[in-house]
Amino acid sequence: AFFEVMMKITMFIIRFAPLGIFGIVSNIVAKQALQGNLGDIGSSLGLYMLTVILALATHAFITLPLLVKFVGKSDPVKHARGMVTALLTAFSTASSSATLPLTMEAVEYNSGVSNKITSFVLPLGATVNMDGTSLYQAVAVVALAQFHAVDLSIGQQFVIIITATLASIGAAAVPSAGLVLMIIVLESVGLDPAWIALIFPVDRILDMCRTVVNVTDRKSTR
Repeated sequence: AFFEVMMKITMFIIRFAPLGIFGIVSNIVAKQALQGNLGDIGSSLGLYMLTVILALATHAFITLPLLVKFVGKSDPVKHARGMVTALLTAFSTASSSATLPLTMEAVEYNSGVSNKITSFVLPLGATVNMDGTSLYQAVAVVALAQFHAVDLSIGQQFVIIITATLASIGAAAVPSAGLVLMIIVLESVGLDPAWIALIFPVDRILDMCRTVVNVTDRKSTR
C-alpha cells in the first residue's frame, strides 16, 4: 500500500514536471527579454550546443579510436561497425540502460569478448563510465557562467572538472540524469542552480548525443 501511494505521488510529480519546467524557463526568458538580451540567449545557446557537439565528436571520433587502436590493439573501424545498432538505440532513447542489452550483445558476438567479461564490465560501466556526461556538465557550467558574466578562476575550473567527473559517476543511466546532477557542479563553485533553466530547451538533443558517447566509451574500454 505504501508503495502504491509513493507511485501515485511520483506520477503526479512527473505529469506536472513539464509545466514546472515551462514556468522556470518562461521566467528566465521574460527577464532577459525585458533587459533586451533575448537575442543573446539564442546566439549563446547555439554556440553552447555547437561547443558540446564538437567536444563530444572529438572524443568519439579521435580519442576513443586512438585508445582502441594503440591501447586495445584492435581495429577501430570494425569496432564501430559492430556497434551501429546499439548506438542508434542510444541516440533515439537517450538511455544507457535501455541500450545495455544491445551493447552486451554487440560486444560478445561482434567483438568476440567472453560472456564473463561482458556481463561484469558493461553493467558496471553503465553507472561509472560516462565520459559524455562528464564532458557535457563541465562545458555547460562554464557556458552558464560566461552567459552571466561570471569570471571563473583556474582553481574554480579545476573544481568543475573534478566535480563533473564525480557527479557523472553517480548519474543514473536514464534520460537527462546529467542535467539534474549539474546542480551539484554549479553549487561547487558558488553558481546559481536556477541557471539550468536556460539550457532546458536544448538539453534533449544534447542528451541524445552524449548518450551515444557514453555507450561508445563503455565498449571501447571493456
